[in-house]
Parts: sequence; C-alpha cells; structure tokens
Amino acid sequence: MIVATPVEQLELPDEALYEVVDGIKVEKPVSVFSIWVASELCQLLGPHCKAARRGWIVTEMIFILDRTSDLRRRPDLAFVSAERWPLDKPLPYAGDWDLAPDLAVEVASPSNTFTDLAGKVTEYFQHGVNEVWIVVPEKRQVYVYRTPRDARILSAADVLSTPLISGWSIIVGELLPEPPISAAKNGRD
Repeated sequence: MIVATPVEQLELPDEALYEVVDGIKVEKPVSVFSIWVASELCQLLGPHCKAARRGWIVTEMIFILDRTSDLRRRPDLAFVSAERWPLDKPLPYAGDWDLAPDLAVEVASPSNTFTDLAGKVTEYFQHGVNEVWIVVPEKRQVYVYRTPRDARILSAADVLSTPLISGWSIIVGELLPEPPISAAKNGRD
C-alpha cells in the first residue's frame, strides 16, 4: 500500500524509500528483485561511463524535477551526462539533486501499477529527461521511451542500448534472468 501524508506528519522508518509529489512524501514500493536488477544495471553501466567519461550513474537518487510543485522523483537508476553536470564539478554533498537526469530507469516491482509507471514516464519527459526505461523483470522486457508517446519494447533476445551512453549495450536476457518460479506463479494469480 502506498502511503501519502503531508511531510511534517510523516515518520517513515530510516530504510523506507520515498518520493515527493506536490510536497507530500509518498512511500516508494520496492522489491528485493527490483533492487537487485537496478544494482546489476548500475554495475554494468557505471564502469563504462566512468572509463569513457560520459557522466554519472546513480541509484535511488532523489532528483528535484520541479521546485514550484515540489516534485522529487527517485528513479531506481539514473544517468546524468557530463554535459548536464560536468565531471569536475563536485556533487551536492547533502540534500536532493536539483536537476533532471538524462536517463531515468524504473524497475517494476510487483506493487507498481501501470498507471503509476505511465505517469512517471510523462512526468520525466515534462521535466527534461531525455530517455526513460521501464524494466519489467517478470516479463524479461524493457520499455525504452525516447519520447513520452512511443515505447520500443525489448525482449530477452534484444539488445538494450542508448545513444546517451554510446558504446554500451547488453542483451536484455543477460540483465534479466528467468524469474523464480514463485514470481511467475504470483504474476498469474
């Protein structure tokens, strides 16, 4: 269940992940598997970006997308290009990152709804994100949005890449192994 409460009234445990929508903290549901997928993707993208000096790869970072409406999203993984935030510029030491990433990646958890994920795609593009991936581990698919209206759906045998991080690619099935039997059963119930 997603909890939405005014920030001053909300006391989430330290380990709870949240986003801020219209000034209200909203608990971000996650699963072990979705966190693992985001971590794997970080380990695959991070060294390439660092060696090629392309930019920054971060996980679970809160980005301030709109100060006026206090919209702060926490993609599971994000890429910020060196053009958007130069590599020689220090990262903010505290607080949230006051910019939109170039690439936002959301890994679907069992508790995510299509409406929530589709809404995030729209918000990301409205606030300057150039590309959005929705990773669906259970289906071994990645929805690649380069515009808010068009998704390219990649399956296990397809190659995932982005012009934002040239020279990097992976076969979707190498990133997304077959889900455990219990996950497959849960998806059909």
